[in-house]
Parts: sequence; structure tokens; C-alpha cells
Amino acid sequence: MADTTNPRVTQIIQAAQGGDQEAAALLLPLVYAELRKLAHARMKHQAPGQTLQPTALVHEAYLRLLGKKGLPLESRKHFFFAAARAMRDILVERARSKAGPKRGGGRQRVELTDGIALSEPPPGEVLALHEALKELEKEDPLKAQIVNLRYFTGMNMDEIAKVLGLSVRTAQRHWRFIKAWLKSRMSEE
Repeated sequence: MADTTNPRVTQIIQAAQGGDQEAAALLLPLVYAELRKLAHARMKHQAPGQTLQPTALVHEAYLRLLGKKGLPLESRKHFFFAAARAMRDILVERARSKAGPKRGGGRQRVELTDGIALSEPPPGEVLALHEALKELEKEDPLKAQIVNLRYFTGMNMDEIAKVLGLSVRTAQRHWRFIKAWLKSRMSEE
């Protein structure tokens, strides 16, 4: 993968975000492989039968990132934080639309085989996670970033610690707290 931390990449990110089509064409090959890997890691946590594929998730997130004028994408770190947030927003929007009355409300699609298996997690669970994360973002933004990187981009704790400038032990300690906190909040709902 290309070095996405050098100043030239930052200039390309900013130019692409400003509407420069040539910069957007240069940026995509620099970040596409890593975005695809992150989207694939996120999508593998979804139940089988998803209609949204990792490639579509990457493309939608990429378009949203470049479409947000004034969003400071100053470095690789900022770019991937923003990408994680964009992927999260896309998945939450899908869950909300599937929970709407035009899409069957609370009904869930099932596959009839020897056993019955849900093809997607209930939209309510994705929405409950989203609401809990909004609360966590207000209480402790660092912990919310850890959740975004872990859950929505599929990074492991070593990668998260490196991106956030933490020791692995500190990141793991935060993750243990986050899991307990999320379990508590989501069981209340």
C-alpha cells in the first residue's frame, strides 16, 4: 500500500475534497485497498444474506468523505476516522430504512432450511448501538473512537492503539470497559 502519511497525500485528500477530479482519481488508488479491507472486516460481522456488499460500502463512504466540504482531513488518521464514521452512518441509515413501515417494520427476513436463520441482524440492534455510541461520544470521545475503529472498520487492538497513540494495554483496558458499558446500555433498551 502507498504511504498515506506523507504531506503529498494530505494535499491530495484536501484537493479531492475541494472538488478536484484529478486529485480524487489519484486518491482512490492510495486508500481503496485499505478501505475495502476495513469494509470487508465490518461486513463479515453481519449475518449472511446482506444486500450491501463491502465494495458498495467503500464507494458510498468514499463519496461521502469527498462530498463533505470543510471536513478537516489532515492526515491518514483523520481520513480513516472519518471513513469509519461514514461507514457507521451508512449502516445506521440502512437499519433505519429497514425498520420503516414501507420495508416491513419490525419483520425480519428468514431463510427456510433445515433450521431457520435470520439473514440480517434486527435493525433495532443497529439503532440501539448507534444511540449508545452517541451517548458514549458525549461522555468519552476516545472510547467512542475505539468502538468506531473496532466495530465499524474491523481494526484489531494493536492497530487501534497505533492509530490513537496508545499502548496496547491501555487500548485493551478501554475496550474491556467499553464492552461492559455497551452491554449495560443495550440491555436497558
